[in-house]
Amino acid sequence: MPTGDDIKARFGQRLRELRQAQGLSQEQLAFLAGLHRTYVSSAERGQRNVSLVNIEKLSRALKVDMADLFRGMGSRGGSRNYAPRLNEHPVGCLG
Repeated sequence: MPTGDDIKARFGQRLRELRQAQGLSQEQLAFLAGLHRTYVSSAERGQRNVSLVNIEKLSRALKVDMADLFRGMGSRGGSRNYAPRLNEHPVGCLG
């Protein structure tokens, strides 16, 4: 399972990719999202545990769905899901 630091770094990298793809500076994105430039900078460096409220602000500023901020992040080494599927049961559970 990824560590908290790892997920923050991967989110920051994805945020930077989307911002740069739209030709926005950190300052421009921060203004559009109603956040401080240093907040965006530290989020992109993986130094912030970005709240859902701010994820929504960033997605609106980037004009993408919130899910797009997580798309392609996957886990290290692949895109494995960590939660079992509904039809999967842990060993020895439910007979």
